[in-house]
Amino acid sequence: MQHTSEQYDAVIKICRDLFQKKMKDYGSAWRILRLPSLTDQIFIKAQRIRSLQENEVRKVDEGEQSEFIGIINYSIIALIQLEKGIAEQPDLTTKEAVALFDTYASGTKVLMENKNHDYGEAWRDMRVSSLTDLILQKLLRVKQIEDNKGKTLVSEGIAANYQDMVNYAVFAMIHLNSKS
Repeated sequence: MQHTSEQYDAVIKICRDLFQKKMKDYGSAWRILRLPSLTDQIFIKAQRIRSLQENEVRKVDEGEQSEFIGIINYSIIALIQLEKGIAEQPDLTTKEAVALFDTYASGTKVLMENKNHDYGEAWRDMRVSSLTDLILQKLLRVKQIEDNKGKTLVSEGIAANYQDMVNYAVFAMIHLNSKS
């Protein structure tokens, strides 16, 4: 499990570095995004990954990894938005936004470690395409919860689904990095 922890941290570092650079380029313009908009952004990225996995021809020279990074970063942004609410204007400094990113990345890693302990790292035997399908399933669940105005009868809430998407995307990145 120590190896998983190190691999997880390496993927999150890549995502965090990109998040920080984009904060410097664009500021916290993402703070105006409503949750359904973030969910749709993640959905587009997951659909593109699935398309890349199924089609032999690529017309844009970007692979699955950049899309998984996008899923991780947008999911963490969604977790931040759940806590802070939607802003009318960008309202976070780079330092504040990165600190929030770190908080949610850390909490999501703890969830992964707990589930990984209980499931015995079963994800290591999964295909990247299966992880993609699980992300898409989580997205459809989130969309349904959003359509239900956040109300659920027996299901986990939206935050848990975003955390699961982060973890599945990290697992996919670990698999893809081990093939390179």
